[in-house]
Amino acid sequence: MRAHCLSLRSSRPGFTNPDVVGADSGFRVQSGAELRSASLLSAPRCSSAVMHRLNIISGHLRPGNFRRDLRRSDCGSATAASSRSSPEDVVVVHGRRTAIGKAKRGGFKDTTPDELLSAVMSAVLKDVGLSPERLGDVCVGNVLQPGAGALMARVAHFLSGFPESVPVYTVNRQCSSGLQALFNVAGAIRSRAIDLGLACGVESMSLRGIGNPGDLSSRLMDNDKARDCIIPMGITSENVAERFGVSRETQDAFALRSQQNAARAQRAGLFDREIVPVTTKFVDDEGKERQVTVSRDEGVRPGTTLEGLAKLRPAFKPDGSTTAGNSSQVSDGAAAVLIGRRSAVEALGLPVLGVLRASAVVGVPPDVMGIGPAYAIPAALQQAGLSVADIDVFEINEAFASQAVYSVEKLGIPPEKVNPNGGAIALGHPLGCTGARQVVTLLNELKRRGRRAYGVVSMCIGTGMGAAAVFEYPGA
Repeated sequence: MRAHCLSLRSSRPGFTNPDVVGADSGFRVQSGAELRSASLLSAPRCSSAVMHRLNIISGHLRPGNFRRDLRRSDCGSATAASSRSSPEDVVVVHGRRTAIGKAKRGGFKDTTPDELLSAVMSAVLKDVGLSPERLGDVCVGNVLQPGAGALMARVAHFLSGFPESVPVYTVNRQCSSGLQALFNVAGAIRSRAIDLGLACGVESMSLRGIGNPGDLSSRLMDNDKARDCIIPMGITSENVAERFGVSRETQDAFALRSQQNAARAQRAGLFDREIVPVTTKFVDDEGKERQVTVSRDEGVRPGTTLEGLAKLRPAFKPDGSTTAGNSSQVSDGAAAVLIGRRSAVEALGLPVLGVLRASAVVGVPPDVMGIGPAYAIPAALQQAGLSVADIDVFEINEAFASQAVYSVEKLGIPPEKVNPNGGAIALGHPLGCTGARQVVTLLNELKRRGRRAYGVVSMCIGTGMGAAAVFEYPGA
């Protein structure tokens, strides 16, 4: 069964999802044949797979029943799967990340993305004692490198000592690229094309900027939605704040909590197991090169106060509410996650850190692209047969406080469940890396809690989308 997303249609600018937060909306969830397929993750297989597939096909022919079939199935929901694990489960074995460096001035400002990527690719396999020959494929999320970093990824592959026989490719779904890499590898595992794969994400925002949109038709100016795709991200944050009434004070309070949580986690050494120390070159202001080892996230500011945040000027419009203090930081970093089919993982004696239970990608209006998590999370939870109340931890990317606050409030998520170790406002947001980094952080947090638990990773996506994934930690 293919996972599908909720596609949104507007009749007025402000909207809510009637299935999530009430029906006082100009937007509706498209049904039946209007739904678009948005994920490569299929439902887990079981003994009744043939009948199950026939039921799904039948559902395609009965639009009124389609969303009910998507919401829960005997073989596909987390509720069913968690009570009896399947050899077909897509499981996470292990993940590592670099520290996140400040772009242009941090420890990785002179480090190329292939070096960052190589560090995490090598560390993940070394940690679990797996030969790279065992990998069926490697997918790398990247946004800013030419060609989504296809050449860079293959170079990193060889720098890591991987054999030429192991393939690698890249994917660019903007801020969700690292998570999309995981979805892609999971899809290959589900289809039995491969047994094991490495899902990665990397970005050097020091060496590459966001400025150039590439070659675009002049006709985009004649189409409202196409034109909205080139609205600067900061302005989309202002649109969310204005349209949905997210005050400057609320944004600053959210940013403060992110900094406090990250500082607390860093002091307690909670990120130490995640981070691969990277020794690299650093050129100082006088042009002198020296070696440095980067092993701590550089964006965390323990001394942050509400008073200090309130003094910052708006960053994108004179009378706006989005500032450098309540937005994600421009950053450098990489992450890698090893995933596989449960039967193959267990046959190799590898550990199971988590189980991928659901995935979803949705479309939202480009001019308020930040609201993506408010629609992607319900789609993924519906597919998993779970509710907000069932989830222990939500890792929601803090591209901007405005959009994170909107998503959390619209879904009724208890604040203490959101980014308990800080998010991108404190840690940073290396675009292609973030999705993979969030998976690593989430599963390590669930493991620390020591019991069976569920977590969600989600983010908004430039040009108007949202992505989400549901993971189960099986317990110690």
